[in-house]
Amino acid sequence: MNCPFCNNTETKVIDSRETNEGKITRRRRECLKCSSRFSTYEEIELLRLSVIKKNGTRVEYDKSKIEAGIRKALEKRPINEEKISQFIGEIEYEIRTKEKPEITSREIGKIILKKLRLLDEVAYVRFASVYKSFGSIESFKKELDTFDK
Repeated sequence: MNCPFCNNTETKVIDSRETNEGKITRRRRECLKCSSRFSTYEEIELLRLSVIKKNGTRVEYDKSKIEAGIRKALEKRPINEEKISQFIGEIEYEIRTKEKPEITSREIGKIILKKLRLLDEVAYVRFASVYKSFGSIESFKKELDTFDK
């Protein structure tokens, strides 16, 4: 493991602990040259995954795109960083456990919406407005009405 500060290749592990219910290992490391400390996260890569977009094109699955969308929806909401990371991990886990080489962007959106609705209703509506392409206030009203049921 290269030190991100001095690029030295010799580091030692100070502490290891499991996160996201054992799905990710967090390791606290120290550089043997400059003594800087940093964390690394290890997770199992289950399989290569392609995403089939709405227009039919296929792209390689990119967790960072999902994370960016979720973080945007949760912006300025009372959800701490640990909970956000755990939430993203749960979504990633559900996507990966489908054990298929391809998944549609629609399926990914449904997974996120289902879980986001339970986490934060405001973030759910924010995400849904982009995912479902609300074009009018009526679209918003219709979605909000589902919360009363």
